[in-house]
Amino acid sequence: MQYRGAVYVVAGFAGVMALVLLLFQPLLASGYLPGLSMSSERRMHRWVGVALLLAVTVHVSGLWITSPPDMVDAMTFRAPTAFSVFGVVAMWALVISAFLAGFRGKLRFRPQVWRLAHTSSAIAVVSGTVAHVIMIEGTMGTLSKNLMCTVLVGALALTVRRLRPWVGVWRAAEK
Repeated sequence: MQYRGAVYVVAGFAGVMALVLLLFQPLLASGYLPGLSMSSERRMHRWVGVALLLAVTVHVSGLWITSPPDMVDAMTFRAPTAFSVFGVVAMWALVISAFLAGFRGKLRFRPQVWRLAHTSSAIAVVSGTVAHVIMIEGTMGTLSKNLMCTVLVGALALTVRRLRPWVGVWRAAEK
């Protein structure tokens, strides 16, 4: 990384920070972090989500500043690298997830439908992020990124299993 400029380095570390913040999201959503009340966990889930959006914004903006043509190719799915496709998909899934959270009351979805939509977008965020991180040679070393991604997928799987977001939707559809 020594040949990279400061903006590129900041963008890379913002991506690492986003990965770390992403790990906390399923743990906060499902109550797996000890010592916190459910209301505290939900409030923290919202704030960590905002921080996650900011970290991804810094990551993408920094990469845009260092190489606009590469970012145009990535955003239009014309990039020759698969990792950029997964990163863009994860980014847009994060935007969808944030939109669902931010406009929950105005969307007027039944709670079960909202939970399934939010969880589905979160699964897309994690899946795209993990594929992006595993494929890219960047700030993190191979062992640390593989370990982090494994823990992230495990936390998401435990959360989805615990929350079972599909149950309420199926029950309502059976009526």
